[in-house]
Amino acid sequence: MVELQLLRPDHAAALLAFERENRAYFAASVPDRGEEYFASFDQRHCDLLAEQEAGVCFFHVLLNPAGEVLARVNLIDVTQGEAELGYRIAERAAGRGIATAAVREVCALAARSYGLATLRAATTLDNTASRTVLTRTGFTITGETQLADRPGLTYFRSLNDFSPPHAHR
Repeated sequence: MVELQLLRPDHAAALLAFERENRAYFAASVPDRGEEYFASFDQRHCDLLAEQEAGVCFFHVLLNPAGEVLARVNLIDVTQGEAELGYRIAERAAGRGIATAAVREVCALAARSYGLATLRAATTLDNTASRTVLTRTGFTITGETQLADRPGLTYFRSLNDFSPPHAHR
């Protein structure tokens, strides 16, 4: 069974292994993070935790029972009830519905735990899997964009359907 967890200091080694193992796979659909990302990973991890502590981002990892990271699902640039959703799924976990389930769970957390009302997302046109995940989880296309040098689409999702039910009087 997999478990979604808010990023913690002790996730660093598993997260670094996830990024290294999937680097070429990710680079096929999103711009590569570059050597500096890996060289300064420990500091970057600390910086992410500080951003999370400040409430401007919420970083999540999806772990298998062995503690290996299968995915990361992040909410960044949290402001005025809105955030941007981003995610990466390990190659070995792709095509099994894990991304869809993890995005749904983060949408629920965004509304119920983080007080967010809307989410934005973007993906490249050639990333069919990501476009499918966004559509299956209730995002709608809002326009076109460029991600690095590649054409992409922007998405929006209201989180109203995750709001707690009103008490009956």
